[in-house]
Amino acid sequence: MSDKIDIKNIPSDVKVYKPDPNQTPQYNIRSRIYVRAVKGLHQMLRKQIGVISLAVFALLPWLKYDGKQAILFDIANQEFNIFGLTLWPQDLTLFATLLIISAYLLFFVTTFYGRVWCGYMCPQTVWTFMFIWFEEKIEGTANKRKRLDSLPLSFEKVWKKGLKHTSWFIVSLLTALSFVGYFVPIDELFVNFFTFESSGAVVGWTLFFAGCTYANAGWMREVMCLHICPYARFQSSMFDKDTFTVTYDAERGENRGPRSRKVEPKEVGLGDCVDCNLCVLVCPTGIDIRNGLQYECINCGACIDACNETMDKMNYDRGLISYTTEHSLEGKKTHVIRPKLFGYLAVILIMTVAFIWQITSRLPLELNIDRDRTALFRENSEGLIENTYTLLILNKSQHDNTYVVNVEGLDNFEYFGEKEVNISAGEAFTLPISLAVDPYDLEKAVTNITITVTSKDGDVKVYEESRFFKGR
Repeated sequence: MSDKIDIKNIPSDVKVYKPDPNQTPQYNIRSRIYVRAVKGLHQMLRKQIGVISLAVFALLPWLKYDGKQAILFDIANQEFNIFGLTLWPQDLTLFATLLIISAYLLFFVTTFYGRVWCGYMCPQTVWTFMFIWFEEKIEGTANKRKRLDSLPLSFEKVWKKGLKHTSWFIVSLLTALSFVGYFVPIDELFVNFFTFESSGAVVGWTLFFAGCTYANAGWMREVMCLHICPYARFQSSMFDKDTFTVTYDAERGENRGPRSRKVEPKEVGLGDCVDCNLCVLVCPTGIDIRNGLQYECINCGACIDACNETMDKMNYDRGLISYTTEHSLEGKKTHVIRPKLFGYLAVILIMTVAFIWQITSRLPLELNIDRDRTALFRENSEGLIENTYTLLILNKSQHDNTYVVNVEGLDNFEYFGEKEVNISAGEAFTLPISLAVDPYDLEKAVTNITITVTSKDGDVKVYEESRFFKGR
């Protein structure tokens, strides 16, 4: 039997759509999502985590430590101050180690509990829901917002839209200033910015980040999660049948359909899903979780709270949509502890130990020695063999210090240059020195020496090996 429809045999009373050749087709690239508000355990957790994350982000630049900004990534001077610890470009291995720890921690959480990072702590999600909160307070519920957008231009529409976008821009600007405050002293930043005394670079970066925040959280929203964020594309590779994800129990919910509270679902061949569609209306990415696991799902739990609310009204058991595993839905045991998790955890522990070792073994002083390349040695007017060195001493601490230079490995030598130097915090000090020795006191043509630099209080000591050339 053919599945094709014979147009000639269609009854005359059936209307067939025929496209108008004179009308240009219009394509709706993106249907606007009007997220409906919902209350429940998961949304309460999401809001609390969001508030804490925002507070930490906004307050950290204002913290002081030892009279200075506690966290300041001063790119202009190539130094990064973190609670009394000063890092330099040569310390970027610490940042690399920290990024590896963060990445594997994210992999660990994703393998165990799905994309909860996306749903609860991702800045895109936090700021998007904050912008939606302004929408709800100014324009009303999802239905009211949808109706307002469909109305022609009016005074009500203008002032509500204007107030909403003004609120969005203020939040975006404060967000940008807080972010730039991690790289520029924040005490001066706010004052200089609003008094028009900031540099062009600072103003440019602030407006750039404000524009990004406004566009991402106000306009793009789920587009970032669906099409731009790379994490959504590869996160499924970390899932297995024991990963807890937001899942619809199709065996319990199907067949879906509306019914009275007094009707027993099984008697009419229905499952527990009443097809209220609330799980779709509250989803920030606009998906239907009942269609199965989808990469667009950010595991925010909004559909769980909406479904539980409906189940309560119908006097059904909660959990039609829940955080569960594929094995659990199949009636099998969920293996919480499994080799993949142990592998991620092992990498996290190893890299954490490495990071702690790097921090604890790091000295706030660095020494580099450059020999005079033009002449390995020279004989001075007194007949002594003289070698010249240039010491580069870097004070990596946040305090001014006095350092003493010593030379080991030579006997009866003369030292030309400063032996005690004062170096400011974060300063790279260049110190030229010369060593002169009677050639009869040198047994070898090349003598290994060690130059040490020690803080005056003796707390910090670094050394670097070099060579003294006799020449013959």
